[in-house]
Amino acid sequence: MNIIKRVSVKRVLTETSKETLRQDFETRKARLDEECQQLSFEKRKIEVKQNVSREEVAKRFNREIDKRKEKIRWLEYQLEQLEILPLGSEIEDGEVESIVDLKVGDMWDEKMNQGAIVVQDGQVIRIDK
Repeated sequence: MNIIKRVSVKRVLTETSKETLRQDFETRKARLDEECQQLSFEKRKIEVKQNVSREEVAKRFNREIDKRKEKIRWLEYQLEQLEILPLGSEIEDGEVESIVDLKVGDMWDEKMNQGAIVVQDGQVIRIDK
């Protein structure tokens, strides 16, 4: 019987991948900062209207702004950690689904708990089974 399981993908940190990650984090951080500014603008615009509760508007918008600021702090932390990590480190880079051939007598834990794909600069360098 064939079943589908999740397999982790790991990235080997090189100068190229480190720079790519840094740029990705910075881009995401800038986009979140723009969203915060846009939300602040929208909040002020809506607060001017006469028929809305200023407190409710402020509460909703501030909650959304706070969510984005928390994501910005997380990205800043990831940037700090990226600078600390030595080249050659393996970092988690998501998961993919894999088909596993399962037969009577197979050890369930062995079949389900193993496996990783290791990528370096876009090239698969190792598949752990």
